[in-house]
Amino acid sequence: MNNPQLQNHLFWGYRSPLSTLIGVGLLIMASSRTAFALVTLGALVWVYALTALIFRLASPLLPEKGESFALVCLSAFLGSVYHLILCLTIPFLAAETSLFIILAPVYGIASGVFPRLKTLSPRDVLIRAAFESLTLGLLILAFALVREPLGFGSLSLPGGMRGCIKLLGNGENSLFPIQVIGGSAGALLLFGYGLALYRQERKRQFHREPAKNQVEL
Repeated sequence: MNNPQLQNHLFWGYRSPLSTLIGVGLLIMASSRTAFALVTLGALVWVYALTALIFRLASPLLPEKGESFALVCLSAFLGSVYHLILCLTIPFLAAETSLFIILAPVYGIASGVFPRLKTLSPRDVLIRAAFESLTLGLLILAFALVREPLGFGSLSLPGGMRGCIKLLGNGENSLFPIQVIGGSAGALLLFGYGLALYRQERKRQFHREPAKNQVEL
């Protein structure tokens, strides 16, 4: 249980995105549609990777008392740039996902990932930041791939005049008991089951590591 290597693991450690539960609100809201989840995934990777890299390169030039303010301004600016690009390419989808894009820098700051990475090399900063953002983003996408087909009978991708391209039906034939998955209550239900499975597997990982060390000794 006290193995530092396992505690700092990118996925099972106490500071992993799943372990700290950073982004639960974003997970619930952005997973209603696959198109929304893909846009949110892109926003997370964009904000996390670029903010971490620029902050790492500029940290020697920043005063210690002004680092936090500079970090907030930098992540907010990069989130705005991502939103502007989306507005120029898919304006309707940009309007529907603006809240999710705004929340991406907020959760990045709240996770504390950027100060933790500033001592690493630029290459390692990009890898670690990309992994943490992908962990949360892919989880949102996985939820969307369950919620949208079951809850709405459709599957959407970013694009088109209305912002989303539907690959399946329009959801008119979906069964009412299954449609609850598409709502917030269904998302919370899926999250509860997923969290229970994650914690159970993480506990198994932590208990298995000391046993392996005892065998090696």
